[in-house]
Amino acid sequence: MDSRSHTHVTAALRLCLHALLAGLLALVVVRAVSEDAADTAAVVAVTLLTAALYAAGAVRSSAVQPKGSVQPKGSERPKDPARPRTSVQPGTPAGAWWLGGLWMLWAALLVLSPDALWVAFPLYFLQLHFLPMRWALPAVVVTAAAAITSFVVHRQEIEPGAFIGPLIGAAVAVATVLGYDALFRESERRRELIVELVATRADLAEAERTAGTLAERERLAREIHDTLAQGLSSIQLLLRAAERSLPENAPATPHVRAAREAAQANLAEARSFVRALTPPDLEHGSLAAALERLCARTTAPELTVRFAVSGTPVELPTPYEVALLRTAQSALANTVRHAAARRAEITLSFMDTSVALDVVDDGRGFDPSGAPVHERGTGGDGGFGLPAMRARAGSLGGALSVESAPGQGTAVALTLPLPDTEAERAA
Repeated sequence: MDSRSHTHVTAALRLCLHALLAGLLALVVVRAVSEDAADTAAVVAVTLLTAALYAAGAVRSSAVQPKGSVQPKGSERPKDPARPRTSVQPGTPAGAWWLGGLWMLWAALLVLSPDALWVAFPLYFLQLHFLPMRWALPAVVVTAAAAITSFVVHRQEIEPGAFIGPLIGAAVAVATVLGYDALFRESERRRELIVELVATRADLAEAERTAGTLAERERLAREIHDTLAQGLSSIQLLLRAAERSLPENAPATPHVRAAREAAQANLAEARSFVRALTPPDLEHGSLAAALERLCARTTAPELTVRFAVSGTPVELPTPYEVALLRTAQSALANTVRHAAARRAEITLSFMDTSVALDVVDDGRGFDPSGAPVHERGTGGDGGFGLPAMRARAGSLGGALSVESAPGQGTAVALTLPLPDTEAERAA
């Protein structure tokens, strides 16, 4: 059931309660008039007062009840500062006083007419609705006892029906209200679960879009670097060599110099495009800072992640930084998902001719030779673990090694040769 069905059911129950109470009060008046008792006028007067008080409370309650709101008995009701505390609502002092006034008028009516005991049945529902459960149950018991007492006093006899009727009515009222409350709470839990699932689905869709965007940015950056940037760098080197080989006053020298400067400007523009398309973690800091942030935000139960730098850091080309960062992210993600490790360490090492990244954990480990290549270290998630790392390493002339054994942790090492610094400076 959704909130709209709750609203319709609650409105129907409220109308039935109004009709039941009005019909029972009318029955009291009709019986008193038809029997032409001595206290008929008093019965009519008290009955009219009871009906008037009930109608005033019902109107007041409907006037302040928000449209479409459902507040079953026993549910938590948020405090609304805009709602006056004098409104006839469940849980308010005005509601308790209103209900007490109704009960006193009904008690007076019981003294005057034995037919008033039937009004106890709608009073059960009102007490269960307007009073906290710890007060509602005793109030229902007192109301049933008053009805039984009225029957015995007026009829001057004790019959099983005098006890069974009010007690069964009280039991039915309590079971009905508690059952409705249970159904409402279950419906609310399902509604909250649906809302949570919808929000989670939206988050997953957003995460997939973000991942796709980042992957496309990375692919474009790699393509621009491997094609346009490298081609422009080669053109610039060739034009520089041609400019040096020409005589100083050769007619072609200005044209060669202009072509070399244009290639240099376009190379700088291409590299700016590559920098703009790099992963966000590398946009505002060095690779070491990005890896340190990765360790800081990686969380798992009882897992501690540390980061260290070895050697003298040097500036790396963007594809190198992207490959090292993505490898660290993938290896650390496998550690969190599958290793059940307590400690993991990421070490970035700068050597004379190469740069290395080591990701080591003390988790459960695995047998690298005991599973298909596309499943190793990925948990069967489709091959975006070790195969992707090996592909990145191979595209940059590097190597990826994995050392692991069941119960002995896992070590993933990526080694990339440093680019030719002379050529980079010339470019």
